[in-house]
Amino acid sequence: MSGIAVGLEKGHVVTKRELTPRPSSRKGRSSTKTKFVREVVREVTGLAPYEKRIIELLRIGCDKRALRLAKKRLGTHVRAKRKREEMSDVLRKK
Repeated sequence: MSGIAVGLEKGHVVTKRELTPRPSSRKGRSSTKTKFVREVVREVTGLAPYEKRIIELLRIGCDKRALRLAKKRLGTHVRAKRKREEMSDVLRKK
């Protein structure tokens, strides 16, 4: 920082202020309480029929077909990939 009027580092020389993080920067991060509640709900309610079908497809080795089914049910490719991974984790734990 040179403080001269032209160039990349132009302008008045100031020190950068350390700002506290805004609440909006936390958005989307799950808390331990929420995680626990979701776990309990999953345990009580079990799997949806389409999730059982995805597990069945993964069991016989049709990963692509499982992804297609998840995409049809959930709407987006990213959500489908996440759901397929989640169901493969459930399958591994059994």
